[in-house]
Formats: sequence, structure tokens, C-alpha cells
Amino acid sequence: QVHMVESGGDLVQPGGSLRLSCAASGFTFSDHWMYWVRQAPGKGLEWVSYISTGGDATRYADSVKGRFTISRDNAKNTLYLQLNSLKSEDTAVYFCAKDLKKDSIWWGLDYWGKGTLVTVSS
Repeated sequence: QVHMVESGGDLVQPGGSLRLSCAASGFTFSDHWMYWVRQAPGKGLEWVSYISTGGDATRYADSVKGRFTISRDNAKNTLYLQLNSLKSEDTAVYFCAKDLKKDSIWWGLDYWGKGTLVTVSS
């Protein structure tokens, strides 16, 4: 079965850094574009970033551009998100998700992890 397990969320101070991981299994990880999506308290889902199968194409939401970095290790079936210069507005549950179709972008995010909580507060 497809499983994705996020980890690395924590309580951090403004300006701090954190690295999130998403361990994937049950599908050919290297064939799929991957996504990070977050949900802040009282807000809807917000797309954060995506990365292509080989990791050479990435894109970020304006709200995190220049501060977050997405990466992947296909040999380890793991997706990462490096969060730097954290702001209180970054407080959210962060989810990783896969694309439904091989080598496709925005076809459909069919499987999601349960999320990991990032809290930015002094």
C-alpha cells in the first residue's frame, strides 16, 4: 500500500530553521512528481512547493520563495523540505503528496501523508 510519513516538525522560534522529511513507500517514488502542501490554523490548504522526478525542476509559492528548499533522494525514497528564516505565518501542518500519474504535474495528488506540525513561536 502507498504510505507517506512526514517527520521533523517541531516548535521553533522566529528566524529558526527546520528540516522536514517524507518517507515514501508502496509506489515507484522516482517516477512521480512530489509536493509539499500546508494548512495553517483556520486556513485552507496552501501549496508550498513541488519537485520533478529527477529533482531538476522545482517551484515555490511566493510566500516561501527564497526561504524554503525542496529536495529528494530517490535512492532513499525520501522527500525533504528545508525551512529557513521561519515566520509565525509558517505555522501549519505540512503534508507531502504524490502525483497520480507518472512523469506528470498537477494531474492529481492522490496520496497524502498525515502531516507534521511546525509551530513558529517565541
